[in-house]
Amino acid sequence: MNNAFYYNSPLGSLRIEEDSGALVISAFVDDTPETAPTSPVLTEAKAWLDRYFEGRDPGPVPPCDPKGTPFQKAVWTALSAVPYGETRTYGELAVSMGLTARHARAVGGALHRNPLILFIPCHRVLGEGGSLTGFAGGIERKEALLKIEQQHNK
Repeated sequence: MNNAFYYNSPLGSLRIEEDSGALVISAFVDDTPETAPTSPVLTEAKAWLDRYFEGRDPGPVPPCDPKGTPFQKAVWTALSAVPYGETRTYGELAVSMGLTARHARAVGGALHRNPLILFIPCHRVLGEGGSLTGFAGGIERKEALLKIEQQHNK
């Protein structure tokens, strides 16, 4: 059984779920009143989000167990290695996995299915030439998240 709580970020409400001590879902949802975390990993997730939205490097993410195919998990693992405040293109991420830049579309498909928005930082992936493309939370949120991280690096 999953435990969940709602976190009211400056960019909207997030529903965060954990199962067996690991985060499994994090997604923007319609405005929902904030609730208190109900487990140690959710408490850790709340503290991580607090640091993130204060504009600080939040440090290592809490334990995560995203559900997906082996390829999706490999993409999410590669993405998780992109440091706070940095970005990659879909092609660069593919190359970092030992693929070619021509696999960018497949990488994008895996990112589209990312169940842990923010904790697996798909907002750090840009289109060719640095264009803001595709983000489940919306392009406006993607831009705002990148600005939060860029302010830290100044």
